[in-house]
Amino acid sequence: MAFAVVAHYRCAPADESTVRAALLKMREHTLDEPGNLAYTVHAEADVPGSFVLYEQYTDRAGFDAHAAAGYFDELIVRTVRPLLTDRTVTFAEVL
Repeated sequence: MAFAVVAHYRCAPADESTVRAALLKMREHTLDEPGNLAYTVHAEADVPGSFVLYEQYTDRAGFDAHAAAGYFDELIVRTVRPLLTDRTVTFAEVL
């Protein structure tokens, strides 16, 4: 069964360009992962510094491999997360 992740990220408007660039770079890497089916980055309309990510993987193991990648640590853990003022992540099974 496919595995999905929906993440909501918020940062200060001053950090928006840094977060946006890191998320778009992350998308480049993620779309090449064998377990990835989709990685879509959205900028929330009319809310500066707000992003919604939709990710889909073949299974939980595909997501776990994604989260273990060196570029995940560099771009998400060390670049994006320190700039966030709010973060929610939902894990779901695709029906």
